[in-house]
Amino acid sequence: MQPSFQPLLDDVCTSLSRDELGMDGIYLYGSIARGDAVPGVSDLDLSLVLSESPTPQVLEQLEAVRRDIERRYPLVTKVDFDIGSRAQVLAAENKYSWGFWLKHHCRCLWGNDLALRFERFRPSLDVALAVNGDFESVLTAYLARIARAETEQQRLVLQREAARKLLRATQVLRPQDAVTWPQTLEEHVALFVQAYPMKVTEVAFFLFEARNPSAAAEKFAVRLEAFLAWMILEQR
Repeated sequence: MQPSFQPLLDDVCTSLSRDELGMDGIYLYGSIARGDAVPGVSDLDLSLVLSESPTPQVLEQLEAVRRDIERRYPLVTKVDFDIGSRAQVLAAENKYSWGFWLKHHCRCLWGNDLALRFERFRPSLDVALAVNGDFESVLTAYLARIARAETEQQRLVLQREAARKLLRATQVLRPQDAVTWPQTLEEHVALFVQAYPMKVTEVAFFLFEARNPSAAAEKFAVRLEAFLAWMILEQR
């Protein structure tokens, strides 16, 4: 772990491992997990696995913890929780989503490391669809949220998130014979451009927005709508 992030991660484990939250395991993913995070620029990305399905009360408590960590640690620009239950993770139908995610993208910070329950996965279209097959609904929702953003700062944060989702979702178009799996956004772009060189300008726009969001709302929305429509047709 990068030393500058260690106090934050220690605090996260203490805050989330309280008995009343019913935590089974806390997992770190993203740039901090890879060890290439930039203080004041990177997000804190966590997957939380609870012993049981969370109640509305527990979800409210987790949201309060998330906001508190975000407020107290300007070291990260945003704190994200992906929340599931132990039963969800171990369900056979979630092998290529939760199983792959924990095995290949996460580091267990605290609790039971359910990644040990899974064999290593080979890169495949099945995994890509399990992880990002929801791209149409998620990106359509981002378009609506961007249009409703009350401040420019909120809008730019949403554009950054939408661009990242889109770049990762390009994996649903991966060639069947592809043998690698990208980790960084740049690697996603590189693999995509190998198959679709004619789309290099469009995908480069979203890579820039994923790192330094700055495009006007209308320009971003038009480009996202066009790329999303193309992806839907191409996938079909």
